[in-house]
Amino acid sequence: MSNAPIPVAILTGFLGVGKTTLLNQLLKDPFLANAAVIINEFGDTGIDHLLVERADENVVEMASGCLCCTIRGDLIDTIHDLLARRSRGEIKAFDRIVIETTGLADPAPVLHAVMSEPGLLAACRLEGVITVVDAFNGMATLDAHPEAVKQVAVADRIVLTKVDLLSGREGEDMLFAIIARLRKLNPAARLLTTHRNEATAERLFTMGLFDPSKKTPDVRNWLAAEAYATGEKRNRRRHDHDHHHHDHHHDVSRHDAHIRSFSFSENRAISAQGLELFLELLKSYHGANMLRMKGIVKLADDPNRPVVLHGVQHVFHPPVRLSAWPDGDERTRLVFIVKDIEKPMIEDLFRAFTDQITGGADAFTDKTLSLNR
Repeated sequence: MSNAPIPVAILTGFLGVGKTTLLNQLLKDPFLANAAVIINEFGDTGIDHLLVERADENVVEMASGCLCCTIRGDLIDTIHDLLARRSRGEIKAFDRIVIETTGLADPAPVLHAVMSEPGLLAACRLEGVITVVDAFNGMATLDAHPEAVKQVAVADRIVLTKVDLLSGREGEDMLFAIIARLRKLNPAARLLTTHRNEATAERLFTMGLFDPSKKTPDVRNWLAAEAYATGEKRNRRRHDHDHHHHDHHHDVSRHDAHIRSFSFSENRAISAQGLELFLELLKSYHGANMLRMKGIVKLADDPNRPVVLHGVQHVFHPPVRLSAWPDGDERTRLVFIVKDIEKPMIEDLFRAFTDQITGGADAFTDKTLSLNR
C-alpha cells in the first residue's frame, strides 16, 4: 500500500444547485473508481441505489468500485474509521477522499478538520474545494445568502449547473451575468459547466499542489497568482469607471462587496522567525476574515528551497519545504481571498519582515519555524 498522503477534496454548493445529480454522475466515472466518498445521509443525498452494492451498514461499494459512507456524528471520526479499516484490509485501498457538505454549510470547518487534526495530517492532504452553482437561480442565491458567496470565494473549481435552462437572449444575458459575478468573487477558480458533460472527474479533481501525474509540484497553476492580479486590475478599472460616472446602480449585492482577492510578490527572502511571526500576527488580527491564503515563500536560511503555505482563516496546513523551486520564478508569491481586509494591511505587514533581512536571520522570536520536508 502506498504511503503517499491521500488527497481530500470537498464538494460544496448551496441547496438545490444540483450537487446530488453531479455527484451521481461523478461516481460513475472510472477516474473515481478507487475513491471514498463521505456524504451526510444516503436518504438526503439520493445516491442512485441501482449503482450501490451494500457492503455493511456504514460503507457501501458502488458498482464502479467507489466506496461511499455516511458521516456518523463527527467528520474526523468518520475519516479515521475509514483509514483504519483501509489499513486492516477490511475495505478496499481507496486513493482519494471526497467530502460532500450540506447545502447550508460553511466549508471552513471541514477545511480546518483536514488541515489541522494531527492524526489526519499524517495520512491526508487537502486537494481542494469544488463549489457547485446554479446558473438559473445563482444570482438570487448569492444575493440572499452570504454562505453561498463564501462557498464560491474559497473554491478551486466552480461547476455551473442548469445552463440548459437559460435560453434566448435573456438566458444568454443571465449566463454572462453569473459568470462575471463568479469571476469577480473568485478570479482564479477554473470554471466548468455540467452542460455537454464538461465537468468531468479528471478536470475537477486534478486541482492540488501535488498532481500524482507530475514529478514536481505544479505551483504556478495551484497558486494562479496571475489570475488574481488580472482580477485586481479589472476590479480597479470597474471601480474607477463607476466613481467617475457616479454609477452605482449595477453594483452587486452587499455580500459580494465584502469579499476581496489579491496577490503580491517579493524578491527578498524572509527569515524563518520573521515568517513565523508574520503568520501569527496574520492569524491574530485577521484570522476570522482570511477566507483562504496560498503561497510559496523564499526563506533566508536556504533561498534555494522554498516553503509552500496554505491557510484557511486561523488554521494553517503545516508548511511544506520543497527540495527546489518548481518553476523558473524564484520570488515569494502570496495570494489571499479575504473579507473586509484591504491589500496594504497584509502586504505592508509582510514587507516589514523582509525589510529586516540584512544577510542573516533576524531575532524577532526565539522560536524556529517547524517545516515538513
